[in-house]
Amino acid sequence: MATSEAEQGRFEGPVLGTPGDFPDRPQTRGRFVVHGVIAILCAVLAGGWGYVMWAAKGNPAVIDQVIAFDAGRADSIKIVFEVVKPSDRAARCRLRAMDVGHVEVGSREVEIPAGEGYVRLTERLETSAQATSGDVEYCHLV
Repeated sequence: MATSEAEQGRFEGPVLGTPGDFPDRPQTRGRFVVHGVIAILCAVLAGGWGYVMWAAKGNPAVIDQVIAFDAGRADSIKIVFEVVKPSDRAARCRLRAMDVGHVEVGSREVEIPAGEGYVRLTERLETSAQATSGDVEYCHLV
């Protein structure tokens, strides 16, 4: 019994066929248009996302940073932080204390008057439970 070339593993030619084997296949121009539309859509979406990320940068005019905090007492926490802002503007910062479960156990707003561009402050917050961390939630110009 004779075996075919395909059974012997010596089949020559494209496995999936040639373009002539698929007369119903769309022309390549249509595929080019589809790929072009997808590329334009991706570019617009990437540009839009870039704009959203650029616009969401917050208020760069005020920079705050926690230097240290001391949560040694059960009823309060001491936070040392610094603020850099325009010297002719006042700022308002919100400090908060968090417990081990990341629940806010104390907060307070601190006013920083105009006059100095760099300020280093030490503030004590009263807490309703033992705090494990303290931070500056935000600082805004007023």
